[in-house]
Amino acid sequence: MHGPARAVVYGLLGEQNPELAQSLHDEGWRGHRLKPIGVTSPQFKGAPRKRGVYTTSSEGSVWFGSPVPEIAAALVAGLASRTEIVWGAARLRVRGFTVDVGAPGDPDGGVVELATATPVVLRHEGRELLPGDEHFVACMEHNLVHKAEVLGLPAPRGLRVLEAGPRRRFAVRGAPRIGAQVRVAVEADPWFVEAIRSWGLGLDTVQGFGWIR
Repeated sequence: MHGPARAVVYGLLGEQNPELAQSLHDEGWRGHRLKPIGVTSPQFKGAPRKRGVYTTSSEGSVWFGSPVPEIAAALVAGLASRTEIVWGAARLRVRGFTVDVGAPGDPDGGVVELATATPVVLRHEGRELLPGDEHFVACMEHNLVHKAEVLGLPAPRGLRVLEAGPRRRFAVRGAPRIGAQVRVAVEADPWFVEAIRSWGLGLDTVQGFGWIR
């Protein structure tokens, strides 16, 4: 279900702002290869659990986000014009949507906990990392610092992994993606915390990884 996410996102953006969609796809955001967009795979309410199978139900949700107002506005406009979303081979009927603007918390910042709803993907020297691996924390810290630079916000620090879910493996466009859901603690500026909630942790957030609950 992560494979079609990128196409869905660029489809929504392209309908509203083709130049923005093409620029993000080809170049990233303002000189950075990172793309400040987050999305989940469809999350189905009450879907039965079955090993090795992605089960569905008649009711579910998909979350889209971006800490960049221009991108977020295009996503909202794209969703407002849709009655359905074609997600790979599935057709999802849009019954409605809400916009969560968010607001920063403690103006003095401090330590916050962030938990992901989808697995976090990180790589070091071409190898997929899992929580507990030698370079996992350093790579996540580097990723967060880079995202802060893209957004022009103070860099977070003091990252700690508090909890990790099981290893998950996905095939995305013919390539493997391996990761795990995590709960982390980090000291960060409140504006950065709100921004990252709309973006996600780790890599491949435009494919539905690392979305924060």
